[in-house]
Amino acid sequence: MEFLNSLPDRPVAPRASFDEISAALGGPLPEAPQDPVSIVLDLSARLEPGVTANAGPRYFGFVTGGSYPVALAADWLVSTWDQNAALHIMSPGMSALEACTARWILDVLGLPEQASVGFVTGAHTANVTALAAARHEVLRRARWDVESLGLQGAPPLTVIAGEEAHASIHAACRMIGVGSRTIMRVATDPQGRMRPDALEWALSATSGPTIVCAQVGNVNTGACDPLVEIGELTRENGAWLHVDGAFGLWAAASPAYRRLVSGLSDADSWTTDGHKWLNVPYDSGIVIVRHPAAHRAAMSQTAAYLTPGQGEQRDGTDWVPEASRRARAVPIYAVLRMLGRSGLADLVHRCCRLAARMADRLWNTSGVQVLNEVVLNQVLVRFSSPSGENVTNQVIAAVQAAGVCWCGGTTWEGAPAMRISVSNWRTSEDDIDRSAASILQSFERVRAG
Repeated sequence: MEFLNSLPDRPVAPRASFDEISAALGGPLPEAPQDPVSIVLDLSARLEPGVTANAGPRYFGFVTGGSYPVALAADWLVSTWDQNAALHIMSPGMSALEACTARWILDVLGLPEQASVGFVTGAHTANVTALAAARHEVLRRARWDVESLGLQGAPPLTVIAGEEAHASIHAACRMIGVGSRTIMRVATDPQGRMRPDALEWALSATSGPTIVCAQVGNVNTGACDPLVEIGELTRENGAWLHVDGAFGLWAAASPAYRRLVSGLSDADSWTTDGHKWLNVPYDSGIVIVRHPAAHRAAMSQTAAYLTPGQGEQRDGTDWVPEASRRARAVPIYAVLRMLGRSGLADLVHRCCRLAARMADRLWNTSGVQVLNEVVLNQVLVRFSSPSGENVTNQVIAAVQAAGVCWCGGTTWEGAPAMRISVSNWRTSEDDIDRSAASILQSFERVRAG
């Protein structure tokens, strides 16, 4: 509680370095047992100086939300109950809760009610799971059982993704055995959206089993691929359409922003991450697949000692690449129930409005350039000296050192830029104004030499 109560005012950046924390925690393993309470208190005191206040209202790095109090409390229950959510027979309660949470997610995002849902560690693992299901299905249509025979001798499989596809798509392709260098890269527009004409050319240049990876919520600009056109082209060519929506998928929950993801429900698989815009603790990725048979075939396990669920009973391990795992859907259930449909829409709308406010505060300063159309919760900024030199990295370092807020760096169009992601439920207009003032003050210090 002391830490949580300090978030509104504490410096956002850590106060100690890796080496300092290592020295405080290190030393030889104790020979004898130690008092548990003393361990917890000592761990808190030694480690907290190296903790970033990313749960607070002025952390704008890596599209990271915080945790609603109800999500934190629900997460305590998860560890207290210590349930394995793999099989219905191991925990009927967790099986029922996952089924309910999955139904709510499909409903609020407007996705097919028959789709299967898995609760994984994060958006990275969600992409691996979705693309494994996609691999199974497109090869099955080509009369190849990849789950039994593997990829050796399989018909060639093509993955098409935009030039601005997230790195986790490339990593997922490595993990499902396709490889990252084999991805056909499709040209994007100045905001990072996949160009339908470029996709049409790519599809015409290939044949056989094909997976198209689209994106809603570019991590730099927030831009969303034109899913209506992409979906039409994908269906015409018999390909599988996957939508990576680590944070942008939640735009579908807002009547004000749903237009950005028009055509979303026509895809074959979707991924998102609850720790971003939903503001639940980490370990909260979500994978959704239109074709449950393909999803289960790619993920399920069988053994003599496993007792599968019957009828409506849900075995969580059918939908994730894990057996033993914590009941990570519990905090998601708690937040969805707390917010309801209108509260979730308001969260999305408020973060987008605050991102626009940040862009407005920075826009009219000489040497500051907002690089993106602020369509969601992302603001992309570049800083230049009076001589025209790009000083963005120096400004980022100065902002982080000041500690009022935390913004990270990225590369956009070959040059450094600052990325500001507004995702936290705590963030207020005052937090935006304080942060913008600190960013501009840091820029003035850098510009003054």
